[in-house]
Amino acid sequence: MARPLSPHPTDGELEILNILWDRGPSPLGEICAALRETRPVATTTVATMLKLMLEKQLVKKAEGEKGYVWSARLTRNSAKKSFVRKLLDRAFDGSAQHLVAHLLEAGHLSDRDREEIRKLLDRKTQ
Repeated sequence: MARPLSPHPTDGELEILNILWDRGPSPLGEICAALRETRPVATTTVATMLKLMLEKQLVKKAEGEKGYVWSARLTRNSAKKSFVRKLLDRAFDGSAQHLVAHLLEAGHLSDRDREEIRKLLDRKTQ
């Protein structure tokens, strides 16, 4: 029995979405060419991924001159929100405070990062 499709993009699907966000609507061949800049990939594999992404409503397709043209259905910002929400819920019990504390304690924030976060917090509290 096949497991149900997750509403969240997989790493491979996110790779395709990034191409579509950066380049705009693209045919299969251009998506494959962009993916091949970093690793070998079969056209049939990408076509299957796009079909699954269509079922998950992550992408949409339109008739082009030489086949389908694929575009992202969700925005980059909405995908980021979904990923952060999933990360918060799964790893930090829904607490943004726990996430930020972890980043601070683990040393993942540079001085510049901390300063930018301070500025964002100041703007949001004014």
